[in-house]
Amino acid sequence: MIDFTREVFDNGLTLIHHYDNTTPFVVVNTLYKVGAKHEDEHKTGFAHLFEHLMFSGSKHFSDFDKPLQEAGGENNAFTCNDYTNYYDTVPAINIETPLCLEADRMVHLNINKKSLEVQRKVVCEEFKENYINQPYGNVWHILREMVYEKHPYRWPTIGKELKHVEDATLEDVKAFYARYYQPSNAILVVAGNIEKVKASDLVKTYFGDLKGIPVETKIFEEPEQTAAKEMSVHEDVPLNAVYVAFKMCERLHPDYYLADVTSDILSNGTSSRLHQRLVKEEKAFVEVEAYITASDDIGMFVVEGKISEQTSIQKATDLIWQELEKIKEEPVSESELQKCKNKMLTYMNFSEASLLNRAISLAHYESLGDANMINDEEKNYDAVTADRIREFTQKTFSRARSNTLFYLKKEAKQILHHQQHSNDHT
Repeated sequence: MIDFTREVFDNGLTLIHHYDNTTPFVVVNTLYKVGAKHEDEHKTGFAHLFEHLMFSGSKHFSDFDKPLQEAGGENNAFTCNDYTNYYDTVPAINIETPLCLEADRMVHLNINKKSLEVQRKVVCEEFKENYINQPYGNVWHILREMVYEKHPYRWPTIGKELKHVEDATLEDVKAFYARYYQPSNAILVVAGNIEKVKASDLVKTYFGDLKGIPVETKIFEEPEQTAAKEMSVHEDVPLNAVYVAFKMCERLHPDYYLADVTSDILSNGTSSRLHQRLVKEEKAFVEVEAYITASDDIGMFVVEGKISEQTSIQKATDLIWQELEKIKEEPVSESELQKCKNKMLTYMNFSEASLLNRAISLAHYESLGDANMINDEEKNYDAVTADRIREFTQKTFSRARSNTLFYLKKEAKQILHHQQHSNDHT
């Protein structure tokens, strides 16, 4: 059980406090409810750009990192499609340093031409290095566009196009900051060796007078998929690859836990089904895995694999479907299910041992609606049964609702065309 308290200030800022006197440290975690899904489709990559801009200095601090490091702390941040998260860890005695820094940049970020150009260059280089110049680098750009028709999950966190960040104006950036970086749109977690009253008083001191405006809550819709989609791309890659993706439920849906357990049964470790059958026995794949995106809204269940040189693309795809059909038709054994649950329980316990992980999780669950969900996870996973997995897989792994991306070596072009032509006539 992770104990915490919740307090909402007059400006809308939510404070989650978690006391742990077994550590000499305190974590200050600030989650802003703005991610890639909140961007305009013609101006994407802004949420990630701000992850960098937020370290460019603010009204009272020309440098964010230096005072934190001098206080014996460390910090970092990450962006996803649903939110942006900043975290600082310091000795408890220096708790005021990160609170002061975070409060200042929440409403007084120093956004100017120089800081924008510096961070724009960093982000553009990251885009080129990880998504343009990397084998299979643009997979998620292609796959997301296939799976999602309307939802802004259509583009990854890095952005839809490099050009969107390249063309971002100072006015565009300032408008994004003014809209989303508000106390009412933030969840502040203070966790560690600090009493509740002291934490509350300090947060009130540094954040209580910050002015802000309410942030409009967006509702994102996505239609049901009714027909299978296939796409082939040909790039300079070492091995052919196949990606089979399905839409799945949102994070708060009870089926989320079924999806998570199913993905682990299929591919968590060398003893998993996909590895044993497709890699070890059939030697059809060099590597293969199944996973979920764990998105707040409509997520994805993905099976992907790099195909071995001696295996045809068609055979590899057929083998994936054989395993999906098997888990749809044959109940998972109790021993297999329990083994998977035990692994998950071990992982959760290990993760919760970290003060930082607890703080990040509390912030995320609160952004979903209730931080106390962190204490229900074990119960929710334990409630997963073989029958419920079967129901979930039968509903989810539908060929009519599948999205298959063939990511192929350039020389495989003619081979695949021949295979598809043959399939059309069977």
